[in-house]
Amino acid sequence: MSLDNAGIEQIKADALSAIKASQSLDELREVRIAHVGDRSPIARANQGLAEIEIEKRAAMGKLIGTARANINQAFDDKEKELTALRDSRALSNERVDVTLASNRNPRGALHPLTLLTNEISDLFVGMGYTVQEGPELEASWLNFDALNIAEDHPARTMQDTFFIEPLSSGLVMRTHTSPVQIRTMLENNPPIYVICPGRTYRADELDATHTPVFNQVEGLVVDKGITMAHLKGTLDHFASKIFGPGVTTRIRPSFFPFTEPSAEVDFFYNGRWVEWGGCGMVNRKVLQAAGIDTDIYTGFAFGMGLERTLMVKYGITDMHDIVEGDVRFSRQFGSGGR
Repeated sequence: MSLDNAGIEQIKADALSAIKASQSLDELREVRIAHVGDRSPIARANQGLAEIEIEKRAAMGKLIGTARANINQAFDDKEKELTALRDSRALSNERVDVTLASNRNPRGALHPLTLLTNEISDLFVGMGYTVQEGPELEASWLNFDALNIAEDHPARTMQDTFFIEPLSSGLVMRTHTSPVQIRTMLENNPPIYVICPGRTYRADELDATHTPVFNQVEGLVVDKGITMAHLKGTLDHFASKIFGPGVTTRIRPSFFPFTEPSAEVDFFYNGRWVEWGGCGMVNRKVLQAAGIDTDIYTGFAFGMGLERTLMVKYGITDMHDIVEGDVRFSRQFGSGGR
């Protein structure tokens, strides 16, 4: 190799030609090793500076440095060009036609009980109520005593209630959502307007009309001057919104420890009266247990099973359809997702 101006220019020209001819980043890397690596012509030229005359060494070193810089700049420019070309090809080759129909995964659906709960919640929220929830594993005092259910009441037997061992824990699986009403009254001052939807537990066998785990919605109002007329009007409005315009309710005298007077509520639907749930004016003892002044405030409460409401509303005849989790059953009612 001739270490002179012409020789250095030839080294640069060969490198630039090889760079220009590179068609890929891999090929460019091979060219870089060959033309600026430790054993490349430009590297050997730089090593040969020690062998030329001292007075020519500085000028030749500058020429070699300039040539190396030009070659490296050409490498950088070519690398950017090839990278852009590679990315462009990838975008073109991997392009997705968004107009093509996709293979959609099967969709589930909200359970009709969830849809009904949402519908009822929306209805009462629109009336100024709030939706309250509470634990399903509940203190016996809140589930029974605070609701004026005496120690010898049938509901407190092993045949009706799931007690948690050890029995000294005082815990039960709640038999209704009424404990949520007690919690609400203990934690809030009147006026109180709430509904309490949720799962409840009783020692029943699963059959066409019963299930040991079922859903309830209960309502509670505590305010000044509340009467049975307010309760009846609320139930009429509730029934007409859930079952259709013109559906009315009737109340029949009954007995519950937590209301006085107490009543059963029926609604007139498809030409017949259908049992729906229980209701009444909140017993003074229940209000007093929650620290509410019964000389100032009165209240009403109601409660009904959501499964029964759903079965009547949609003509479902077997409880198994509701509890067995067949997604085909849920899809009949639409997704209803929020």
